[in-house]
Amino acid sequence: MRVASDMDYKVVFAALETVCEDNVSALCGPSDLPYGTVAKRLVTCLREIQEHGRALEPVVASLTAIYHHYDFDVETPGNGYRTLVKVLHACLLHIIHKGRYIAANYNSAFFRAEHNASEMEAYCSALCQLRALLHLAQQLINDNDYGQLYSQQDGDLSRRFVQEYSTMHKACFYGRCLGFQFSPTLRPFLQTVVISMISYGETFGKQQSGFGMAALSLLTSGKYIIDPELRGIEFERITQNLDLQFWKSFWNLTESGLITGLNRIASNPVQLNFTLTLPPVFLRLPLASDPSLTATVSPPIAHWGPGPVQMRLISYELREGQDSEELQAFSRIDPPPVTASHLPWVQKQPRSPWLLIHFHGGGFVAQTSRSHENYLRIWSKELNVPVLSVDYSLSPEAPFPRALEECFYAYCWALNNCHLLGSTAERVCLAGDSAGGNLCITVSMKAMSTGIRVPDGIMAAYPATLLTTAASPSRLLTLIDPLLPLGVLAKCLNAYAGADCQVVQPAVVSGSLSTLGRDTAMLLSDLTQGASNWIQSFLDPMLSSAGVARSMSRSHSSETRRTSTRTSTENTVDYPQGFEPLRSECLAVVHPTSSPVFTNPFVSPLLAPNHLLRGLPPVYIVASALDALLDDSVMFAKKLRDMGQPVSLTVVEDLPHGFLSLSQLAKETEVAAEICVARIRQVFEQEKPTPALRKRPMREVT
Repeated sequence: MRVASDMDYKVVFAALETVCEDNVSALCGPSDLPYGTVAKRLVTCLREIQEHGRALEPVVASLTAIYHHYDFDVETPGNGYRTLVKVLHACLLHIIHKGRYIAANYNSAFFRAEHNASEMEAYCSALCQLRALLHLAQQLINDNDYGQLYSQQDGDLSRRFVQEYSTMHKACFYGRCLGFQFSPTLRPFLQTVVISMISYGETFGKQQSGFGMAALSLLTSGKYIIDPELRGIEFERITQNLDLQFWKSFWNLTESGLITGLNRIASNPVQLNFTLTLPPVFLRLPLASDPSLTATVSPPIAHWGPGPVQMRLISYELREGQDSEELQAFSRIDPPPVTASHLPWVQKQPRSPWLLIHFHGGGFVAQTSRSHENYLRIWSKELNVPVLSVDYSLSPEAPFPRALEECFYAYCWALNNCHLLGSTAERVCLAGDSAGGNLCITVSMKAMSTGIRVPDGIMAAYPATLLTTAASPSRLLTLIDPLLPLGVLAKCLNAYAGADCQVVQPAVVSGSLSTLGRDTAMLLSDLTQGASNWIQSFLDPMLSSAGVARSMSRSHSSETRRTSTRTSTENTVDYPQGFEPLRSECLAVVHPTSSPVFTNPFVSPLLAPNHLLRGLPPVYIVASALDALLDDSVMFAKKLRDMGQPVSLTVVEDLPHGFLSLSQLAKETEVAAEICVARIRQVFEQEKPTPALRKRPMREVT
């Protein structure tokens, strides 16, 4: 599918101009329609949209003329500049569709004038903010080196970007316009997540019984269904003000027994799924260059000394070694779980020649293998391979390099003990998403620097390869992304780098009613989503008086947002004369990612010198065009290719960051997950390359 930015943008802007003119003429002409103030609002809004459209057309023309220079290659169109144009087109198409609907139906007795005016005003605000983002993108092109998506020297660019993010109005992207840039099938899910997050934020930290919290969350979620503007305002407040502990707690809802239980019911059954604890002992592994010599690998020691490493073994079929007493001795459960080998109809399979080692995502601060089981079970079945997923320690309690040490130790242990895992490890693939993709790359770098065997390949889904808030065109998406706002991203990165200034107590696993209540709140919030559109269609007219009041004050409040923070943004970004983006009344505090740790090559592999990357196995990257980390993938793939390293980049469309965890929600996410499986299979089935062949770049594109 061709991306939206390849459309004839002139046709889109012409259609926008036409639909605005048609509606203005109709609403300003002689009419006995009883719309009054609402009609005036629509006319004002449509004229603002015309102004934005006329200003944006030459900007889009300049971007579409050059953005192909920033792609990985001709066959792989994808970079942040393309994405910004694609997002703008999505917004314009929504406006055109709504404008045509208004023009065709404003004479109808069933026309909901207030609702349609509010919709058009919301997209007008979104268009205003997108205009600001495209202006920032132009500045990035002017200030960065040719073909570079990041400026790794100019800290002023990143400072200006963070300051703009902190002051710009973002609520419009979380209300009526929520998720307009993503696949339509995912928008109900995004609405559920946003409403659940707001409701959870209202009850977070309160001492309340479990079912009381669930009931309160359900009651509060209703107002965010029927009032999208309020939803946007509250979500903006939450994403900018709540601390890291809230995000850890909310994301870890997927770890609850209720949610994981439902996931297991819906996902593929497997014959083996249990957790392991590795004791902290020294390991000895043969050197890759001379197997007669060995290297000693110490257990993880950073921050608090030697400690165990937690893992999960998943296998669709029971294989030799997996029911051994030696493996059972590592089980976290006492007594060890009864294995399927005791069942008379289960036949033990021989060891697989393949082994898949997985590192989960979660921003280095949340989640475990438990919340990623749904797709790991699928992988184990479709690839017919044992899967070992590492539950590394999380930040801020365990900042860098603890997670890397634990993942590397687990990798070494798996090489030495593959016979217990049901594998001969003739081929070993590392796979991970987001933070886990980063760890796949850095574990491989650590294996090379230690001199031991490197994996046969890496599948990294939307990996983070530059752990800073450095300005890039795709990083601008953090202003509109409900799943990865810049403020939250910065909190996670600072926590991993040990730069988080908060004093955080170690997380305590609890089975209390309070935890159950939070899980129940999430479930009940999901149940409300199914009826949200139905409720809104009936209740929206009841909001007319409130909507009119909001709208009458909107022009005044918009001007206030434009001017109230102008002093704070002086000399920051020079917008065209007469234009200023909407400003937020709730300013964000984004701690800069300025710690020296961020430049460590084992934290940000994009910054690694060539000698630390030369010799990496084939790297298969699967990125999303709408992901704020897209440019990380493009630039890292370019760096490996230019070094002669084998690398493949695939860019999927219309999906958010974290699409692997959403693989069962929509056809688009299912297809993207299948691409990841295909890349892992390529690692397992590829011919053993000679050293000379391994230096040739790969260009595999879907």
